[in-house]
Amino acid sequence: MSQSDNKKFFENLTGAGKAIAVLTSGGDAQGMNAAVRAVVRMGIYVGAKVYFIHEGYQGMVDGGDNIEEAKWESVSSMLQVGGTVIGSARCKEFRTHEGRLKAAHNLVRKGITNLCVIGGDGSLTGANLFREEWSGLLAELLEQGLIDEEATQIYSALHIVGMVGSIDNDFCGTDMTIGTDSALHRIIEVVDAIMTTAQSHQRTFVLEVMGRHCGYLALVSALACGADWVLIPEMPPEDGWEEKMCQKLCATRSRGSRLNIIIVAEGAIDRHGKAITSSIVKDLVVRRLGFDTRVTILGHVQRGGTPSAFDRILASRMGVEAVLALLETTANTAACVVSLCGNQSVRLPLMECVQMTQEVQKAMDEKRFEEAVQLRGRSFENNLKTYKLLAHRKPESELPQSNFNVAVLNVGAPAAGMNAAVRSAVRVGISEGHKMFAVNDGFEGFYKGQIKEIKWADVGGWTGQGGSLLGTKRTLPAKHVGKIAEQMRKYNINALLVIGGFEAYLGIMELLAARGTYEELCVPMVMVPATVSNNVPGSDLSIGADTALNAITDTCDRIKQSASGTKRRVFIIETMGGYCGYLASVGGLAAGADAAYIYEEPFDIRDLQANVEHLTAKMKTSIQRGLILRNENSNENYTTDFIYQLYSEEGRGVFDCRKNVLGHMQQGGAPSPFDRNFGTKIAAKAMQWITKKLNESYRQGRVFANTEDSACLLGMRRRAMVFQPVVQLKDETDFVHRIPKEQWWLKLRPLMKILAKYKTSYDVSDSGQLEHVVLNRPKASEATAAI
Repeated sequence: MSQSDNKKFFENLTGAGKAIAVLTSGGDAQGMNAAVRAVVRMGIYVGAKVYFIHEGYQGMVDGGDNIEEAKWESVSSMLQVGGTVIGSARCKEFRTHEGRLKAAHNLVRKGITNLCVIGGDGSLTGANLFREEWSGLLAELLEQGLIDEEATQIYSALHIVGMVGSIDNDFCGTDMTIGTDSALHRIIEVVDAIMTTAQSHQRTFVLEVMGRHCGYLALVSALACGADWVLIPEMPPEDGWEEKMCQKLCATRSRGSRLNIIIVAEGAIDRHGKAITSSIVKDLVVRRLGFDTRVTILGHVQRGGTPSAFDRILASRMGVEAVLALLETTANTAACVVSLCGNQSVRLPLMECVQMTQEVQKAMDEKRFEEAVQLRGRSFENNLKTYKLLAHRKPESELPQSNFNVAVLNVGAPAAGMNAAVRSAVRVGISEGHKMFAVNDGFEGFYKGQIKEIKWADVGGWTGQGGSLLGTKRTLPAKHVGKIAEQMRKYNINALLVIGGFEAYLGIMELLAARGTYEELCVPMVMVPATVSNNVPGSDLSIGADTALNAITDTCDRIKQSASGTKRRVFIIETMGGYCGYLASVGGLAAGADAAYIYEEPFDIRDLQANVEHLTAKMKTSIQRGLILRNENSNENYTTDFIYQLYSEEGRGVFDCRKNVLGHMQQGGAPSPFDRNFGTKIAAKAMQWITKKLNESYRQGRVFANTEDSACLLGMRRRAMVFQPVVQLKDETDFVHRIPKEQWWLKLRPLMKILAKYKTSYDVSDSGQLEHVVLNRPKASEATAAI
């Protein structure tokens, strides 16, 4: 589809004459407000009337002031607010025919035939039943004289699009539900805080997290913090688990650890369906081991707080996608759910998803636990496998003896999540029977011989540590390749795992080029991308980028809040990224920026002037604060100072300006849950690839691998994790500016502009197409963007 076709297609999707209502129902979740904001602004943008329905289905049944027309300014300053500002309630009346009849009457009175429902499976099932009954409800209203014949013709069909808002991530067919990532942030913040006090007193902590029917939060937080034991409803422990758990806790202490962490989902059960509560686990540990043990029940803390960057972006993309889906519906279109699979928007039949979700519960009720795990999806299944692999060490006698030596090193600038990747690689390598070696200070440490064996216990507690504990430098190997080959010969290194950014990518290429001279380099090599800039070719995401986005989003929230109650103010924020505009663009979408200046999208003084005029016009209405992001290398002449001075001068009398350079705070801090899990899973997959390649290339008592596919980059592409020979990535790379030639996130920029009230064309060629839940996904999609 050409660009002109895209624009034409988008223009055909006009919402003129349509009325869209948005409601939040069931339990609240962080990010719901971002979804509401996106629906309202996209709806108004395409010319539709948009309505809030306050208090969920209760407001629809009660009508009156509960159904209120939304204006553009109605959703200002709600992006960073947790919960749902339009209210949510569980409504018994809507479950009755009489209640739905009242709701239908209230909608017809406002001319609403398009509903965007944000909630869980119960809310979405109710919406679908309402849609199916709609024509019958109108007939009843006509019979009762509450509407006329003309109204039944005009409003003959009700269209439903759902977005799943649930912190439990318990809805099948979606990688990630709105609110899940934010809930993981709350859990990990608490776990990180508890670990320091637990270490001081040599305590065991039992943490109970939400998840009555779904163990996703428990499982992923256990993976993210390296918990000793996790109990979830989908996979109850085998009989005799009590003894095994106590042995595991003792083994952890015997290796020098001063604490134990056990995570329990509130719905955890044993094989016989008997509940396993946090207090039962505590009493067990105290009785059998005598450890000083405490229980912390997180409760509704997990639902609260500001939404994470991931949830804001997810909800904003889904809100826009929901409006597009509503504009495309016909009288026969089934109700659908919009979601993300990897980085791609998808639309799924609502009732297929609901039925699959109910199948999971049925499998659990019938004690078909293996099947329940599979029905949860590849992501859940992969999380469980990875946790078991990393948390439970096999006895030496049970380990395969490979006699291979594998070196792991960090290269380039530090990125949060690197340590989680190293821990995962080391433990998976040991489980596969390899001897693991850690190289300090990247390629510089490699040629200097800063290499030592690293054991299972050496990487304990690394998951939550920021920066690079191995040490990392930007030094490239080309000048020292002879010395590196010498060290590889000395330590008999049979494979390399390089975790890093663009320097790591260049480094692998340089080692590959030297294979003809140095036979020692003819070994399997794999690179895992880790850089806050997210500028490595061959991967849509890099370890560390999510943590940096959260740092930018949090700081922008605070900066905007600093102007609360003062006169109108515009903030100019400079972000990192080199020539890559990922942080500025996606951070701008998450923070609600008015503009984001980047190298990939050239701009001139006319664009700057248009932005100033646009912001001035908005400021003269009710908008009090403006936010402009600028990537550090977006333009050598239009610097942050220049833009600050231009806005200050041109906005004189309307708003004043402040500037802020975020700098290295984007690189520091503890890794986000996403980066911990992404790093853990991608490094585990890389090590499994290394094992496979070692076995394939072992001939006549030695490893020899010199084919193109023996030096790969493991990256996430759309929906799947893909191993790509680095040689084949050369054509995709702009080596001068150190960025990929094509970048997926550029398609998100029009979305940011639309939500900031700019008129722009939106490329709908990549919008979600209706799929079926039973569709066979690519095998590697278990490690998609969903953690």
